[in-house]
Amino acid sequence: MRTRVPSSGRGHRPARWAESFDEVADLYAAARPAYPEALVVDLLALADLRRGCRGLEIGAGTGQLTVPLAQRGVHLVAIERGRHLARLLEKSVAQFGHVSTVVADFDEWQAPAESFDFIVAATAFHWLDPSTRVSKCVELLRPGGALAIVDTHWASGEKDNLFRRVGQSCYARWDPTFDPDFRPPGPDDLPRRNEELEASGLFDEVTHRRYVCRRTYSARSYCDLLGTFSNVLAFDLRAREGFLACLFELIEEQFAGSIVVADVYDLWLARTSAG
Repeated sequence: MRTRVPSSGRGHRPARWAESFDEVADLYAAARPAYPEALVVDLLALADLRRGCRGLEIGAGTGQLTVPLAQRGVHLVAIERGRHLARLLEKSVAQFGHVSTVVADFDEWQAPAESFDFIVAATAFHWLDPSTRVSKCVELLRPGGALAIVDTHWASGEKDNLFRRVGQSCYARWDPTFDPDFRPPGPDDLPRRNEELEASGLFDEVTHRRYVCRRTYSARSYCDLLGTFSNVLAFDLRAREGFLACLFELIEEQFAGSIVVADVYDLWLARTSAG
């Protein structure tokens, strides 16, 4: 199933940033890592997902979470607003007859009449309209259904990391919005409560799990990953190329060609009332 909704820019999010991922869809598919296995297992358990459950994934990208859920027999409607990303998503899930893709902006999507057992947005919820995103999700859930949100905090798993500190020199040189007082957040700086979900009054309970995933990147693989980040894609071409070349050289010369980065993933699982 495929529908097409024209992209639109609204004041609640930078339109250029929200749409920039589609411009590097192939790089996105190759460079973005899979979600931690423990997160997928906990999502299935906390949402009580069984084979045949019907779910909706918002902002599916190229299938980083879609595929592991589909492999476990979950029936999915996967929404992705970017046409190029959606093309790669379709290829990723082609073997699963129980997954359908929709090319649409969730904020404008005319949802089907049927309800879902769960809805998940992985590294995508922050792009949705904050005035309607929670209520629209709840409207699409069956009684007792679950909304899962995954927030990704890149390179936030260590409070004091040498590469993070020295890498700021590349931002200072090439990032036009660089703030000299900015300090990358560490794990203790990240919230453990989702106030938006709790304050909505639409859920009986909100559960939180946190995962730290340590990965080794070569200079090339790390720069490829950063080349899919919305803030880097917002640089003009000269600044983007200069910034990535700066980091590449830094990793090659000062870190013997590779770095270890600890990413943090937060899983929020909010369940609606069953009655």
